[in-house]
Amino acid sequence: MAETTPFYITTAISYPNGRPHIGHAYEAIAADVIARFQRLSGRRVRFQTGTDEHGLKMARKAEEQSRTPADLADEMSGYFREMCDALNVSYDRFIRTSEPDHHRASQAIWQAMEASGDLYLDRYEGWYSVRDEAYYDESELQEGEGGEKLSPQGTPVEWTVEESWFFRLSKYQDQLLELLKTPGFLEPASRRNEMIAFVEQGLRDLSVSRTSFDWGVKVPGSEGHVMYVWVDALTNYLTGLGYPDDMGDLWPASLHLIGKDIVRFHTIYWPAFLMSAQLPVPQKVFGHGFLLNRGQKESKSLGNVTDPLELAERFGVDALRYFLMREVAFGQDGSYSPEAIVLRANAELANSFGNLAQRTLSMIVKNMDGRLEPFELADADSALLDQVYDACATELPSHFSNLSFSSGIEAWLRAVYACNQYVDEQAPWALKKADPERMKVVLQTLFRAIRDLAIAIQPVIPDKAATLLDQLGISTTERAFEALADGSWFYRLASSGFTVAPPTPLFPRLELPAEEA
Repeated sequence: MAETTPFYITTAISYPNGRPHIGHAYEAIAADVIARFQRLSGRRVRFQTGTDEHGLKMARKAEEQSRTPADLADEMSGYFREMCDALNVSYDRFIRTSEPDHHRASQAIWQAMEASGDLYLDRYEGWYSVRDEAYYDESELQEGEGGEKLSPQGTPVEWTVEESWFFRLSKYQDQLLELLKTPGFLEPASRRNEMIAFVEQGLRDLSVSRTSFDWGVKVPGSEGHVMYVWVDALTNYLTGLGYPDDMGDLWPASLHLIGKDIVRFHTIYWPAFLMSAQLPVPQKVFGHGFLLNRGQKESKSLGNVTDPLELAERFGVDALRYFLMREVAFGQDGSYSPEAIVLRANAELANSFGNLAQRTLSMIVKNMDGRLEPFELADADSALLDQVYDACATELPSHFSNLSFSSGIEAWLRAVYACNQYVDEQAPWALKKADPERMKVVLQTLFRAIRDLAIAIQPVIPDKAATLLDQLGISTTERAFEALADGSWFYRLASSGFTVAPPTPLFPRLELPAEEA
């Protein structure tokens, strides 16, 4: 029975003070895989991504370039939208925090927190990291090589003194602890344990406005104050649903998908703001790991920053998507390199899955004039179809529901390997003379298996899976996961007069230039 509750998923909104890097692409692709999977599972999905455009970091970057922050935001936000579109990310809304409806929503949540008595005016003196847009206690700082103070993320901090509105974060300490201990709210467990430890040390009230710059959402009724960038950034998740007007049945969010470096903002500050504003908290926050370039974190100083669009152009969008979801256990840090992408794509997509589809369909064209006909299964055929069905209808969906993408793809791949082993054992090329009727059964058993495999892998490689399902004659209305349980589709297709056309290879083998190989 299909789940009827809607599914609202968000990525963190990207800070556009530079162009997108592979980490932005990784999160966008993972969120897209989840959104597509939920749609194919019959859920009504709302998927939001976008850019977080305010704050001191943007104001300073624009000043360096002798331009306005709005001008910088317009240009940079465009690159992030372009990245999402190029990587086939099926968002419903690409939100920009500089948009008027977002300013309205941010001021509305501010007024709701004020109405709860949770905002007061005072003076802020303390350490601030412009790069993280975050305040840090003295006890959290570490010492750099030159003796300078650094944040826990290793970014420079500066001493800040200014008048500020404060949020009574300390008031919500017990409620936040209870929330963090709620099974399933924050995953993986390592992030949950970190946040519980942080709250148990005691929470201090949070400075939530600035007067030293004006690139941000104005604090209602407080001249000269703009909101702390995280108050406005987090509110984007509400803006996209129409807050402060009716948000329908989509809030609370089903899943906030974020990087592990911003878990504190999403699981301590954000729930506290929502509690104060009398709004439900999100159902789940998942803090994924970092993607490392040959084991190293990407940085401009190391000169190893990768443009994800260059990778997609070079290796293919679906091959890149597949690699990122297959290679890394989701939630942990992972590593990538051009060689690893080529190796994985060639072995699993080109040689195993692509070749299986290519030779099966080619043999049906060559030996059966592309026509399908009703047939009876032998034990070996039933065993294969049962194994493929279990992988596609049970194992992969179960793993994907738990955000274990690499495990889900492994289950799918075992079914692909089983099909290739079946081809070798049955040897349809030899049956052509020895037993042509048996040959037809073998080829059509494979045809049925390939259809199941193509339906199951759609969230990961949507473009290539659609191409294959087109070649198989599967209607666009019969590609959801529930179609896997339909036992009569093959006979309807066979009696419809459909014929298989000569196939084109789905995954041409990838090559590395000689100097990289």
